[in-house]
Amino acid sequence: MSFTQELAAHTQELRQQIHAMPFNRALANGSLSPEIFQGYIIQDAHYLEGFARALSLAASKAPEAQSIAQLAGSAAGAIAVERELHAHYMGLFGVTSDDFEGTDVSAACDHYVSFLLRSAAIGDFPEAVTALLPCFWIYRDIGKEIAQTSRADNPYSAWIATYSGEAFDQSVQRMLDLVNRVADDASDATRARMHHAFQRSCWHEWRFWDSAYHREGWKQPRPEDVVTG
Repeated sequence: MSFTQELAAHTQELRQQIHAMPFNRALANGSLSPEIFQGYIIQDAHYLEGFARALSLAASKAPEAQSIAQLAGSAAGAIAVERELHAHYMGLFGVTSDDFEGTDVSAACDHYVSFLLRSAAIGDFPEAVTALLPCFWIYRDIGKEIAQTSRADNPYSAWIATYSGEAFDQSVQRMLDLVNRVADDASDATRARMHHAFQRSCWHEWRFWDSAYHREGWKQPRPEDVVTG
């Protein structure tokens, strides 16, 4: 069993729950509310900027040129997706640059990006790349699953095509291969940290979609919760 197969086995229940989320089921059949998807796409654009920064930080720690080039290329690809796919949907939904800039980053998005940046900046290279893996892997698997049943007139067909396409599939496989190579040379303690980083990022993936579906921002204290006197 490869190391990434171990990761998949240890997070199987959580990842199955992500596939079954109302957001992804509604995305698959095209019934997802435009308002929910609009909020998601704005937060995803914020997220991808942070994701690209984390990829760049991880690239700076890579032990050899091939990994540097791969991660730097993935960072550039994340920005390209943000500009092309998100521009398509923001234009479709009438989201202006001012609307985007004026929308605060959600708590779920902020927490996920902060975790990735911390893993890449403070963690070692194996921990950093494993924390980054779920965003590749989960999106690929969900995209491919949805593509099998989605109709051609699905309003979210551009999103589905991006994440079920061959180009993205190849980038995911390169990331899986990189994590497996790194794990082959890692100590037991390092592999344990890699498992923890992967599980935590999978949880953040679930939280990001759950927050988008319920249109959550930042929870605020209620007056009745404040104890005085």
